[in-house]
Amino acid sequence: MRTLTRCYKYRLATHPNPRRNLGPVGWLPTLCLELGIALQANPLPNTAFSNFFAKRAKYPRFKSRKVTLHSLRFPQGVVMIDERTISVPKIGLMQAVIHRPLQGITKGATIKQDAMGAWWVVFVCHIDRPDVQPTADRPVGIDVGLESFTTLSTGEKTAPPKFYRRNQKKLARAQRKLSRAQKGSNNRLKAKKRVAKVHQKIRNQRADWLHKHALGIVRRFDVVCIEDLNIKGLARTKLAKSFSDAALSTFMQMLHHKAEWHGQQIVKVGRFYASSKTCHHCQTKTTLTLADRMWTCPTCGTTHDRDGNAAINMLHEGIRLLAVGTTESQNAAGDGVNPAKRW
Repeated sequence: MRTLTRCYKYRLATHPNPRRNLGPVGWLPTLCLELGIALQANPLPNTAFSNFFAKRAKYPRFKSRKVTLHSLRFPQGVVMIDERTISVPKIGLMQAVIHRPLQGITKGATIKQDAMGAWWVVFVCHIDRPDVQPTADRPVGIDVGLESFTTLSTGEKTAPPKFYRRNQKKLARAQRKLSRAQKGSNNRLKAKKRVAKVHQKIRNQRADWLHKHALGIVRRFDVVCIEDLNIKGLARTKLAKSFSDAALSTFMQMLHHKAEWHGQQIVKVGRFYASSKTCHHCQTKTTLTLADRMWTCPTCGTTHDRDGNAAINMLHEGIRLLAVGTTESQNAAGDGVNPAKRW
């Protein structure tokens, strides 16, 4: 048996009449301040300083309760009573929209507020899954990019949905109204919620599409060979907005989690492997630019589609790495060594 971690997120229900709410949802912000230290083993300060020393963030600051989203963590004690009610320590019963049952053993729960002001409860559960013997009968290589979100070694291409680009004008109008509103006014708070609503819609559309696309790939293939891209570096280029809109890192994380859940294998090919400019027929390397989408091999004369050729090379390299048993050599710290010396 293997133990996997899965989160279940439910929305806390509120009645239009605040007096008829089951549970003190209205005064949770005050409760977070009063009981936060006593109830939660809060790792956020340690995380903030770890990000600071790793140069991922600035020096931590104290946050204002007026502008900071509230959250409260319970390491234990949160119990689901029935399909509409949960029990929270020192708070009592609270209504929640339980759209699917919990699975596994509950290890903790977090009550938090999103930018729209809605409250959610997130359960962290450990689930035992049976061991699955890995197979390699249906392998596939995947090349990810901006022109085609995914290109499979079978020749299938999927265009990027570009949810942010589609809603960019609507978001710009909402942000202009926000910038014109007077600071501290109720109209500014309303405009701020409108901006948050547009962002929430974009985020939900993107997450829904990525979940379905990743699950479709995992269900079709038992071995997925994909390039280990430096997404953080790509997000600092002039195409940063397009890479952020594509959410390639989120897609790879979903692909990994769903493959682990279904017992499939993910093989990461090194980012320095020349997949695009190597002919998959004769292994001849050619100098290419980003504008070269179609090219002809000077040795064997085969005409290649850049992304399709890269996906086929990903498949071949992934199968080789799967047979060898490791992707690349490691240093003393266990990190991957730059494999550029192999070429």
